[in-house]
Amino acid sequence: MNNNSIFIEKLRSSGLRPTKQRLAICKLLFDRKKTFHFTINDLSKILKKENNKKISLATIYNTVHSLKEKGHLKEISVNREKSYFDTNTSDHHHFLDIKTNELIDLKSEDVDKINIKKNLPGKKITSIEVLVKIENNN
Repeated sequence: MNNNSIFIEKLRSSGLRPTKQRLAICKLLFDRKKTFHFTINDLSKILKKENNKKISLATIYNTVHSLKEKGHLKEISVNREKSYFDTNTSDHHHFLDIKTNELIDLKSEDVDKINIKKNLPGKKITSIEVLVKIENNN
């Protein structure tokens, strides 16, 4: 199965028609060896630079959110106004460089076991993912 077939399947499983624009989005997101962290605006700028045709912000937004809802992407909210998306959907932690806005993977084995002492009635913990904000020490 070639990558285009994989992208088409991801789009269809997310309830989207595999248009040229959406395939370009998938190629940028998933046709890479390393994890990709991005905001919607970052993705829009990269797509504009790499493709001669403009892809509307609405198409990018709807495609990313549909892929997220189906579990192909993970959303990391860093504050009320900013969310990053991650192509690595496994449970893992992140550093966030608050000066450069770079999101960096932090492996679970690099963090000691986290013990949550408070229980909420009728709720259970399904995962723990830590966001560690960092900056230069000068």
